[in-house]
Formats: sequence, structure tokens, C-alpha cells
Amino acid sequence: MKFKGRIAVFGGRVITDSIYKDTVEIGKRMAEENWLVFCGGGEGVMEAIAKGVSINNGVCIGILKDKDFKSGNDFLSIPISTGLDITRNALISYNCDVGVAISGAYGTLSEIAFTLAQDKPLIAYNSWDIPKSINTNSVDSLITEVKNCLNQ
Repeated sequence: MKFKGRIAVFGGRVITDSIYKDTVEIGKRMAEENWLVFCGGGEGVMEAIAKGVSINNGVCIGILKDKDFKSGNDFLSIPISTGLDITRNALISYNCDVGVAISGAYGTLSEIAFTLAQDKPLIAYNSWDIPKSINTNSVDSLITEVKNCLNQ
């Protein structure tokens, strides 16, 4: 299967209903674009993105912090257990063309740092305001920015 891009989605485990809903929509749109999606495989943003991707029959790979692949959320296409805890964040970042940060706390911040340290584009949606990141305020603008980054 050939994908048009590899997108890593970073975000918090604890999020608002609004962020959850938007993230599901982002996942649906990413699947429509035929992008391979990576995430941490847990709750919150990670569950919502995997759910959206699965609704539109896309592929979402969860890079899990635990040793047990069953610890991932129910919407993942492929759960990969690592036993690396938060250090697995580097693996998620290394496997993308573009990083997307949605909400999140310090774990998300580490994923942002790994992405930017590799000179990869980072799109932020209701997340950290970091120099070199591209801030968006709607689902449509986020998808447009990811497309722009993939086409550079």
C-alpha cells in the first residue's frame, strides 16, 4: 500500500470534548488524503485520531509506551509495543514527514522538540506556541498546512 505522506499526531491524554471531536474529524480527513498516521496509541488525542482514521478506513499505527500491545486504544490499525515509556516519543517523531500537535502537555512538548530538531515541519492546533511551528485554528487550515508541507 502506497501512502501520500506519513503524519505523526501528538497530543494529550486528557482533552476537552471539543478537542476530541475536532481530532476525530482531523483523523477522518487524514484517511481521506491517504496519509499514514502515527500516534502514541493511548487515550485522548491518540484515541480520537485513531478513531477518525478508522472511520474512513485509513491506517493508524500506535507506538505504545508499554510492553503489551493490548494496552493501545481500540481504534488502532497496528499497535506496536515498545516498553520504552515516554522515550518512545522519539520513534513517533522519526517516522513522519510532518508532525501535528493537538493540545497536550510536556509529553507533547517533547514530541514537538524531536520533530523540530530534525527540521521537519510541525503544525500546532490548540497546542504549544513554539518558534518554527505553524499554528492553525481550524480543522480545514490544519489539513491545508499539512498538504502544503508535504508538497514542498
